[in-house]
Amino acid sequence: MKSRRNFIKKIATAGVGISIIPNIAFGAILNTNKQKLKLAFIGVGLRGTNHLNNSLQRKDIEVTAICDIDPKRIEIALKNIEEAGYKKPKVFGKSDDDYKHLLDLKEIDAVIISTPWLWHTKMAVAAMKAGKYTGLEVSAANTLEECWDLVNTHEATGSHLMILENVNYRRDVMAVLNMVRQNVFGELVHFRCGYQHDLRFVKLNDGKTPYGKGVEFGEKGISESKWRTQHSVLRNGDVYPTHGVGPIATMCDVNRGNRFISLTSNASKAIGLHNYIVKHGGEEHPNAKVKFKQGDVITTTIETAKGETIIVTHDCNLPRPYSLGFRVQGANGLWEVDGNRIYIEGKSDPHRWDAADEWLKKYDHPLWQKYGEYAAGSGHGGMDFFVLNAFVESAKENIAPPLDAYDAAAWSAITPLSEASIENNGAPQDFPDFTRGMWVKRKPYNWIKNTY
Repeated sequence: MKSRRNFIKKIATAGVGISIIPNIAFGAILNTNKQKLKLAFIGVGLRGTNHLNNSLQRKDIEVTAICDIDPKRIEIALKNIEEAGYKKPKVFGKSDDDYKHLLDLKEIDAVIISTPWLWHTKMAVAAMKAGKYTGLEVSAANTLEECWDLVNTHEATGSHLMILENVNYRRDVMAVLNMVRQNVFGELVHFRCGYQHDLRFVKLNDGKTPYGKGVEFGEKGISESKWRTQHSVLRNGDVYPTHGVGPIATMCDVNRGNRFISLTSNASKAIGLHNYIVKHGGEEHPNAKVKFKQGDVITTTIETAKGETIIVTHDCNLPRPYSLGFRVQGANGLWEVDGNRIYIEGKSDPHRWDAADEWLKKYDHPLWQKYGEYAAGSGHGGMDFFVLNAFVESAKENIAPPLDAYDAAAWSAITPLSEASIENNGAPQDFPDFTRGMWVKRKPYNWIKNTY
């Protein structure tokens, strides 16, 4: 998880096959029944291919259909499916709306959506209306209206949606969640998190290589630069909050006995992408004249119904090492990911940090203890295995997933609310209650178990 560069080395090349993942039959290890989930994929770009390859390692999944408007990505996906020994699925992608024909198929139980952000909600809504168990990549929605669309469609159809937030399954995060559940930190008070990741080499490329070369984007770009960078041109807000806020929301039981109440957001000046373009493309390059709206560092402070505060930072346009900036603080102590340190009053030496390693080992999550070695090759340090496994097992039982439509809506709502706050000089913005009051009685998901 240090960098997406390691991830890209594994799956970005056109000829990559299923051999990048250890030859372990995950489904044979995990599956307690004979049921096979008939699974389809909408979007088989880099992220979708990662989900596909992990799925092909399972014995409880049948890939019945794939969809992508890029023929090269379809070709890669079909090659991986063939090399894994599975039969050829039905293929869609003749037009932007061809995914709707995929959703008409009766031989699909569930669908994983890994497409550009502007397609997430409309595709997820269509999938739920078609009766498919829906897995949706992050972020789930761009506007408050889209957040409500996800919730309303789930409630109207009874179809489940899981937001595929893999950081909720990161090993250190799950160990700290275990500590939270065992009250090691005491009553929770304050959190910090975010997405602090130098993405200049992602948002800008040469139109041929996904990452690391060139200063093009939009029509002249490739992969994420083709669509993601335009958000930085037009929007000033935290457009990617869920990697940080998802794990924190779980720790403080948002939507299940607690909820987000309000937020305030502020944005710095925007110079990072411009400087990168000038440095690598020259002052005369046409993109050097582009005015980026998104501030380089966006800081959001959220208040919860139980009185906790959460500081969320979006920092993707400046040079920096990767960090999600986690801090979990309670009445008895705190954990900070930067510095890998923990302090627990009465256990640690007074006023001195402990190295976090021994604490994290002591409270290692049951899931990681049981399946850590099998997860190693799945991507992003192993957490991609766990998020897919939770999705598959929930879909096979057709039960509510650990991270549901209400979570998708609440976490994604940070984006439009932060935009509104910044536009109004940091004015507070109220969160909608997407549970319509049911957060008061909804019970937290049982995270401390070794199944999923």
